Amino acid sequence: MSEMDSNLILKPITKLLDEKFFIPSYQRGYRWKERQVKNLLDDIWSFRLNSETETKDAFYCLQPVVVSKMDNEWEVLDGQQRLTTIYIILEYLKGGLEFLGKGNFSIRYETRSDSELFLKNIDLTRSEDNIDYFHICNAYETVAKWFDGKDGNTKINFLNTLLNDDESGKNVKVIWYDVSEENVSNKFAIDIFTRLNIGKIPLTNAELVKALFLQNGNFQEDKASLKQLQIATEWDAIEKVLQNDAFWYFIYNPDNPLKYDNRIEYIFDLMKNKTKDNERYFTFYEFNKDFIISKKDKDALADIDTLWSKIKKYFLSFEEWYNDKELYHLVGFLIDCGYDINKLKLESSNRTKLSFKAYLKDKIKGEVSCQIEELGYKDKRVKKVLLLFNIQTILSSEKTDARFPFFRYKEEDWDIEHVRSQTDKQIVGSARKDWAIDILEYFTGERGYSDAILNGNGFTEKELQEKAISKLDEVEKFFSKDLASLLDSESMDESQFTQLYNSLIKHFNEAEAPENIDSISNLALLDSATNRSYKNAMFPIKRKTILENDMNGVFVPIATKNVFLKSYTKKLGNVMHWSKNDANDYLETIKRTLKDYLPLQTEKNER
Repeated sequence: MSEMDSNLILKPITKLLDEKFFIPSYQRGYRWKERQVKNLLDDIWSFRLNSETETKDAFYCLQPVVVSKMDNEWEVLDGQQRLTTIYIILEYLKGGLEFLGKGNFSIRYETRSDSELFLKNIDLTRSEDNIDYFHICNAYETVAKWFDGKDGNTKINFLNTLLNDDESGKNVKVIWYDVSEENVSNKFAIDIFTRLNIGKIPLTNAELVKALFLQNGNFQEDKASLKQLQIATEWDAIEKVLQNDAFWYFIYNPDNPLKYDNRIEYIFDLMKNKTKDNERYFTFYEFNKDFIISKKDKDALADIDTLWSKIKKYFLSFEEWYNDKELYHLVGFLIDCGYDINKLKLESSNRTKLSFKAYLKDKIKGEVSCQIEELGYKDKRVKKVLLLFNIQTILSSEKTDARFPFFRYKEEDWDIEHVRSQTDKQIVGSARKDWAIDILEYFTGERGYSDAILNGNGFTEKELQEKAISKLDEVEKFFSKDLASLLDSESMDESQFTQLYNSLIKHFNEAEAPENIDSISNLALLDSATNRSYKNAMFPIKRKTILENDMNGVFVPIATKNVFLKSYTKKLGNVMHWSKNDANDYLETIKRTLKDYLPLQTEKNER
């Protein structure tokens, strides 16, 4: 098939010179500013200077131009600003263009017909006539200023770079996306334009790469439909797996600056080592190079089977890890720690599965290499140790198929917080009300005291509150009445709150602080909803919330649940109080569970 038969190609600028473009009325006029024009000139010239050592096939690629054929013109759905800027540059270099025996392409405007004539004869004295002329003149002056002071060779070399075809050498291309087959009505064209310009850009790297694979020109005519169907079906199957959050957050961290609607694009970016510093269509350009090389090697069609097989094989490596319970947890932990998944994949390809697992465990040791008794609240390693403790708790049980849900851990706001409250931290402002509500709801077993509204039975929340308080024992009734009184007042009296707060600390046995409240023996993974902004909920309040969440199907890390159930305590005492013995037994359990990863205790003394 010829180049023009394809709906998506990389088209050299020189191939546009004989074309006629039409800008429909629903688009605004030319609006590029000096900075944007200068950036384009700088980029093309930088490519020219830096491409001396590159292959003949090197090219500078502009972003997409989306077009639809109408009679003898191309309706421009997206890319008007880039096209017009290229036109203006060529108009400035018109002498060289004529010397080469070439003419410029044309741009016609549905509602601004005079702009077409003005572009052909740019008159700087008329820049104030209208807003379109102003921006066109400003762009032309920017081009002139950029070339000012440069010798004639610069203009010749720039023009050659801009207009070389593929046979002549390094050149400039656009991503040419022809939607003529789909565009059966003007309504469709407007819809595409709207999607392009409200941020929902359909031309992602994934869709551009997909178009590369599914072009008719890649296949022999008798095999095109069948092969296209196969790739499209397998593509959708991969995307479906990646849309499963349990799989996705196993290999992807939400803090990644690159975000994905089409998640298969993440696989493509990994394959091409894209970073946040690369330009938007970097991955597409890199895949297109693969197609060019493949076609040259075969001297005909691209080797689609080989190119597509590489993608499938790459993805299947991650699926194999996911399906292996131990690999899932080891890899998942390292990914959460920020490890480069590509480096892990490279190690995997060079090792047996057993050797790869040993490698992963060795890397995990490096992440938690510490004497954990010395870890404090502000140490970044605490969260890693607690996460690994949860993971290893699951892996240590051979009788369960349970998996640590990385997707819930990452999507929800889980971080390290204190098991026993920080009673030395003052509660101020609106946090006092939250604190009082928590305690009152704990005593009464009723919720909703933050509002005084009529319920379905005709009782007010206040009446229900008073009814619930009346059923309590004398101590709880005493505290509940004081709490209700505080909540009823327009502003909490500071001395009254402080007195009640100190009394409740004693009641819940939280007055006697542990030796080191910031030690890992008093820390667990808690979600932000349980550990509210005042960071000072007492142990029984946190315990009640944790157990209710677990009972209602809310995700609670297994080790966190065990802490509040006191499962690690050797001699169970008051279940509503976190004691020094509880903390020590918890610490010993962590050390025992992670013994294969933590340094030997004797190593501390040897150092």
